[in-house]
Amino acid sequence: MGKRLYKSNKDKMLDGVCGGLAEYFGVDPTLIRLAWVLLCAMGGSGILAYIVAAIVIPRDPGGSL
Repeated sequence: MGKRLYKSNKDKMLDGVCGGLAEYFGVDPTLIRLAWVLLCAMGGSGILAYIVAAIVIPRDPGGSL
Protein backbone atom coordinates (compact mmCIF):
# COMPACT_ATOMS: atom_id res chain seq x y z
CA MET A 1 0.00 0.00 0.00
CA GLY A 2 1.26 3.48 -0.83
CA LYS A 3 1.95 6.46 1.35
CA ARG A 4 -1.06 8.00 3.11
CA LEU A 5 -1.53 11.51 4.45
CA TYR A 6 -2.38 11.65 8.15
CA LYS A 7 -2.28 14.31 10.85
CA SER A 8 0.78 13.82 13.01
CA ASN A 9 0.39 12.58 16.57
CA LYS A 10 4.00 13.18 17.55
CA ASP A 11 4.90 16.47 15.80
CA LYS A 12 1.95 18.76 16.36
CA MET A 13 1.33 22.23 17.66
CA LEU A 14 -2.39 22.75 17.07
CA ASP A 15 -3.93 19.72 15.41
CA GLY A 16 -1.00 18.03 13.65
CA VAL A 17 -1.81 19.15 10.09
CA CYS A 18 1.58 20.76 9.40
CA GLY A 19 3.44 17.89 11.04
CA GLY A 20 1.50 15.38 8.95
CA LEU A 21 2.20 17.26 5.74
CA ALA A 22 5.89 17.43 6.64
CA GLU A 23 6.02 13.68 7.28
CA TYR A 24 4.24 13.00 3.98
CA PHE A 25 6.57 15.19 1.89
CA GLY A 26 9.71 14.39 3.91
CA VAL A 27 10.54 17.98 4.88
CA ASP A 28 11.04 19.89 8.11
CA PRO A 29 7.71 20.79 9.79
CA THR A 30 9.00 24.33 10.39
CA LEU A 31 9.05 24.94 6.63
CA ILE A 32 5.42 23.84 6.32
CA ARG A 33 4.44 26.05 9.26
CA LEU A 34 6.22 29.07 7.74
CA ALA A 35 4.47 28.49 4.42
CA TRP A 36 1.14 28.32 6.25
CA VAL A 37 1.88 31.63 8.02
CA LEU A 38 2.63 33.22 4.65
CA LEU A 39 -0.69 31.97 3.29
CA CYS A 40 -2.46 33.47 6.30
CA ALA A 41 -0.70 36.81 5.78
CA MET A 42 -1.68 36.89 2.10
CA GLY A 43 -5.42 37.38 2.32
CA GLY A 44 -6.19 34.93 5.09
CA SER A 45 -6.77 31.91 2.85
CA GLY A 46 -4.38 29.87 5.00
CA ILE A 47 -6.73 30.01 7.98
CA LEU A 48 -9.60 28.53 6.01
CA ALA A 49 -7.29 25.95 4.41
CA TYR A 50 -6.00 24.86 7.83
CA ILE A 51 -9.52 24.46 9.21
CA VAL A 52 -10.57 22.39 6.19
CA ALA A 53 -7.41 20.27 6.41
CA ALA A 54 -7.93 19.70 10.14
CA ILE A 55 -11.43 18.39 9.43
CA VAL A 56 -10.64 16.35 6.31
CA ILE A 57 -7.24 14.75 7.07
CA PRO A 58 -7.59 11.75 9.40
CA ARG A 59 -5.50 11.20 12.53
CA ASP A 60 -2.66 8.67 12.19
CA PRO A 61 -4.11 5.39 13.50
CA GLY A 62 -0.68 3.87 14.13
CA GLY A 63 0.86 6.83 15.93
CA SER A 64 1.07 7.34 19.66
CA LEU A 65 -0.78 10.14 21.44
